[in-house]
Amino acid sequence: MSAYPPAGPRPGARLSEQTAMKTAVLALDQGTTSSRAIVFDGAGAIRASAQQEFRQIFPRAGWVEHDPREIWTTQLATARRALAEAGLSAADIAAVGIANQRETTVVWDRATGAPIHNAIVWQDRRTAGFCELLRRDGHAEAMRRATGLVIDAYFSGSKLRWILDRVPGARDRARRGELAFGTIDSWLLWNLTGGAVHATDPGNASRTMLFNLGAGAWDDAMLALLDIPREVLPEVRASSEVYAETAAGVFDGPIAVAGIAGDQQAALFGQSCFTRGLAKNTYGTGCFMLMHTGEQPAPSAHNLITTVAWRAGGRTEFALEGSVFIGGAVVQWLRDGWGSSSHRARSRRWRRACRTPAACTSCRPSPGWARPTGISSPGAPSPESRGAPPRATSPARRWRASPSRWPMSSP
Repeated sequence: MSAYPPAGPRPGARLSEQTAMKTAVLALDQGTTSSRAIVFDGAGAIRASAQQEFRQIFPRAGWVEHDPREIWTTQLATARRALAEAGLSAADIAAVGIANQRETTVVWDRATGAPIHNAIVWQDRRTAGFCELLRRDGHAEAMRRATGLVIDAYFSGSKLRWILDRVPGARDRARRGELAFGTIDSWLLWNLTGGAVHATDPGNASRTMLFNLGAGAWDDAMLALLDIPREVLPEVRASSEVYAETAAGVFDGPIAVAGIAGDQQAALFGQSCFTRGLAKNTYGTGCFMLMHTGEQPAPSAHNLITTVAWRAGGRTEFALEGSVFIGGAVVQWLRDGWGSSSHRARSRRWRRACRTPAACTSCRPSPGWARPTGISSPGAPSPESRGAPPRATSPARRWRASPSRWPMSSP
């Protein structure tokens, strides 16, 4: 995508009175398996919505990728369709906000807007070996103190390192400021503003293994540990502010882009978990429990991760999180990969066919954090396995949905 001239109001500006009088807001929900857009009226009622799936790319077992251009084109298409179905134009929209799949990593050329590699998805496990080396070398405690995270391939930092290592010349180009890294919020914001804004919010930044929770800024020690040039990183701005207006040609007129939150942080906010101790559990592509912990990061005694919830009104608020990587995603995986699970009834028949302990496999959990030990995200099933019963699927999902497994009595 070609660069556009800078657009929109000054950074950090509040919505104008004229904008505040408009009748609706546009929410972009960019998920792992689909892009969705919803138009809400001033009372919070849904006026219209649109959704479109995009390709899941499995280069090999445990690797999961997306085409960033498909993410942008499907998100833009659903936004335009939702506005059309609502009978509204850009002039009717007070602001657009972004909720995004987290950790998924994109690197693109600042001059052309073209990605230099497919996006590496949060489910991807290709950097698990590198993360294990970091743990063996004794970096886990320093990582936890600085970022609130465990060292794991789930987070963006090791994915970014992998791209800079594998794409010829990428790290040198990153040091020269020619490349931009972002999670999906940054990628959408860049495209919405025609390349005028390269930014993220603290909630998404805190999912990278590069963001210091106490300082509220990128961490030099973690950047050095992962060999990430600072020049490639987005600016970290509040979760709620006007970043810019949309560029010419995106819609039929400019709209203020005024909010960013990772999807699980957005769900925490949307469920009105505004005070310490309130929690939500979301069942989507994965399953995620977040509990609001107030304005200070709260370390966990049970390997839950500490994360930023949001930054708004000059305050940064935090949460504890337990993550289950494969929830609803397994249904789409069975449908698309096995070619035989478009109907739930057939999956139930398969499950009933697993009568013996040897026929069904359950996942042994890691304490607290709920990532199965030694289990990767699913890649594309082999052709010879099509039609075979998915024996590990239902038992694993039943365990993972059990609230009694969550150590909520203490963090």
